[in-house]
Amino acid sequence: MKLVYKVLASLVAAEVAVQAMMVVLGDAGLFRYVEQGGVIDKASAESGDMAFPEFFAFVVHGMNGMMVIPTIALLLLVSSFFAKIPGAVKGAALVVLLVAVQVSLGLLGHQITALGALHGLNALLLFGAAVHAALRGRRAATGATAQPHARVETVV
Repeated sequence: MKLVYKVLASLVAAEVAVQAMMVVLGDAGLFRYVEQGGVIDKASAESGDMAFPEFFAFVVHGMNGMMVIPTIALLLLVSSFFAKIPGAVKGAALVVLLVAVQVSLGLLGHQITALGALHGLNALLLFGAAVHAALRGRRAATGATAQPHARVETVV
């Protein structure tokens, strides 16, 4: 179960990286489309047609953030109870909390655009928490523990 915990935490971190890649790809495609004379309005956004090729990145970003990452985070929390890793439950709970905040900021950012900045900041916090959980799982899976540095006496 320690390996499962490590893999799930690593997947959350990887998915956060994918999220960043997708939103920037979508933004770049959108800006290029507008620079070339394309128009985005409410009707075109809701039509379901992909006005520019990179539009799929926004779809991936939304599905990933609303379904995939929350599912992985919940599985991480469940696995933390069985992994027998010190601090694993707290680490996984933090990841779940940050995912919930991230989803909320993403949804509310459509009404209050300033929350978009917090959405980006929270993504960094989520990435850090997931990496920390993965490293905790890695140390537990390999049996490595933090050892204090031994004092070395030098004779001159």
